[in-house]
Amino acid sequence: MRLTARLCVALIFSVACVSLVFAYFQTQEQTRNLRQDLEHEASVLAESLAKSVEPLVANHSYKELQRLVDRFQDREKIAGIAVYNPASAPLAVSAGLTSRLKQRPTPVAQALEDGFTHSRFLELDNVPTHVVAMPLRDGATLLGILAVFHDSSYIDYQTMALWRRALIGVAIQTALIAGITLLTIRLGLARPLYRMTQWLREQRIGAPDGSPASVDVPPERDLGEFEPLSREVTRLASSLAAARAAAAEEARLRESAESNWTSERLRVFIKSRLNGDRLFVVSNREPYEHIRTSKGVECVVPASGLVTALEPVLRACDGTWIAQATGAADRETADDAGRLRVPPDHPQYTLRRVWLTPEEEKGFYLGFANEGLWPLCHVAHTRPQFRVEDWEHYRTVNQKFAAALLEEIADEEDPVVLVQDYHFALLPRLIKDRRRDARVAIFWHIPWPNPEAFAICPWQRELLNGLSGADLIGFHIQAHCNNFLETVDSTLESRIDWARFAISRGGHSTFVRPIPISVGLENQEITNAEPVHLERAELLKKLGVHASFLGIGVDRIDYTKGIPERFRGIERFLELSPSYRGEFTFVQIGSPSRTQIARYHNLMDEVIEEAERINKRFQTSDWKPIILLTRQHSHEEILPYYRTADVCLVTSLHDGMNLVAKEFVAARRDDQGVLVLSRFTGASHELLDALIVNPYDTEELAQSIHRALEMSGEERRMRMQRMRVIVRERNIYRWAGGLIGELCEIRPAAAALRPTLVRSATGQPAGLRRVANPPS
Repeated sequence: MRLTARLCVALIFSVACVSLVFAYFQTQEQTRNLRQDLEHEASVLAESLAKSVEPLVANHSYKELQRLVDRFQDREKIAGIAVYNPASAPLAVSAGLTSRLKQRPTPVAQALEDGFTHSRFLELDNVPTHVVAMPLRDGATLLGILAVFHDSSYIDYQTMALWRRALIGVAIQTALIAGITLLTIRLGLARPLYRMTQWLREQRIGAPDGSPASVDVPPERDLGEFEPLSREVTRLASSLAAARAAAAEEARLRESAESNWTSERLRVFIKSRLNGDRLFVVSNREPYEHIRTSKGVECVVPASGLVTALEPVLRACDGTWIAQATGAADRETADDAGRLRVPPDHPQYTLRRVWLTPEEEKGFYLGFANEGLWPLCHVAHTRPQFRVEDWEHYRTVNQKFAAALLEEIADEEDPVVLVQDYHFALLPRLIKDRRRDARVAIFWHIPWPNPEAFAICPWQRELLNGLSGADLIGFHIQAHCNNFLETVDSTLESRIDWARFAISRGGHSTFVRPIPISVGLENQEITNAEPVHLERAELLKKLGVHASFLGIGVDRIDYTKGIPERFRGIERFLELSPSYRGEFTFVQIGSPSRTQIARYHNLMDEVIEEAERINKRFQTSDWKPIILLTRQHSHEEILPYYRTADVCLVTSLHDGMNLVAKEFVAARRDDQGVLVLSRFTGASHELLDALIVNPYDTEELAQSIHRALEMSGEERRMRMQRMRVIVRERNIYRWAGGLIGELCEIRPAAAALRPTLVRSATGQPAGLRRVANPPS
């Protein structure tokens, strides 16, 4: 009973406080609006009257002037009108104002002094009044001042009325909520609590007949069956809390029209765009994989910005994610068709796994995708390798994924399909040939080269034919869109509409758009437990070095990332700035990648040898310039380096976007740190306050490191603040909303002869104009 009473009192107090706070802001807003409306009305009236008053004052027609001001004496809300000469003497005053104007109002004095219009709320004879004083002129000559007085006491009356209604509403709401809560506690919890009490009593003393108490579930620990019950109740409570938070966030977003994108805003946006339809996502990497550990089968989430962006969408529409099965225990956790509901704790959408043979994975992924397309699209001076057997596997895997997708959308009307990256260039056409009503988009996460470079590929026509089956193709930057359209124009028989950035081919239109991907800023903002310099000292201590300045680089060991060039830039910096020897340490976090490919294996050896050579040249007993960490690091492990580094080096030789640059910016809540960024990354088109460099220019790179370390704190702060605004506003959720929002506004081919793209609500770049009804 005491618990119930305390709960009710706390609830009443909380509801009352929240309601009063909202009532306060509502009344303040109404008062502000009423004042603004009155000021506007007074200004309009004064401007209108001034045209009539100025000739009378100029001609000294004071009787006519008095009749004019008396005419406004009894009008609603108008307290009266007064006209003053340049010496502040009244020329005409409304009869009702004469006794109240004991002295010259302040706005009149101000208008006489500077010749501009002034307005103010004040009290005349204890009556709230608004005064606007407007100069009267005959050309450049000041004739006098026109003062318009309004009775503003009605604003106080309306404010008090709103407060009364709000307080009555608070009382009624509080009483209802308290009553319903008390009734719910009594009726809804008494019986379950009694049963729980009986169950606990039986567990403690046994059944009434003296036999051991029966349990439905064998006890896992000493807690018996209460342990799984407690776990499920905890999960249920978490789910309900998430549902309430989602509902509250949805209401808040609709009410405030918040400009920044969040996972909840994305969920609400996509829910309205899909209008009850489901979304189907295809990617090579799965969002959840099951692995075997010493504790049994565990579900893990691979680190991926794609999962962060697309999960809120799939959860909102109960969608399906089709991906390659990569976990050792994936098959035993899915049904016969490869389906399972995810996330495991609170299933909200379907994961459809596709299994590849080792030969298919080698030819499709390691072969054609990463030894062919990857170096082809990244102009980084590594020769692409194209083998017939790899192409056959690439085509087979695309057909296998197409079959799985067609099976999933068999019962869907106008399905919405989102394909990810260069692994599935053939998929859009395979889907469109079978389902003309499907809306298909593909996002190409890597650069697109110029037509001459892409012509190296023996199967360029097949790849372009596959991609042009999509309704929408997304790239990171406009230059990649231009390269793609030029490649299609020079390779396929088609019509390129440069005004709409569209490809018309075989009665089908494909729109090409720049939609830059990003990160989720709010997920990066982790409060530091200690000052940056102390956290940095702790990191360096763990690494076994003493230094005053810290640099960081985070990359896969890939020849496109420019890691050897970066090391040579650091070497040159230490040659040019010997004072930083023993003071500056650069930590390179380099996770191994595609080591089965000879070029990557050799690159790993090259990176290690370069680091050892430079360290051998400069290191001391307790310091070395480069620390190379060649293992996979979680995002939580990398964050302390982002938060504490003085400089982050992103020196890619060619990159579609490079999210490391944005992750570093997102992590810097202290608005410090300097980003040195390659001009050959997509991120350099957005993060203009980074120090933009040519990674091939060793001298420029060395000078940029020196400039970053010598930069003043104020300049660092201003540069980082501007970059953080960009990352916050153009985050991962805006990317997903822009991509899917654009796709949802395309009419399927089954519904119209040609798709029509209208302006997206997500605010894409103004340079790309859309038309509501394009000409045939």
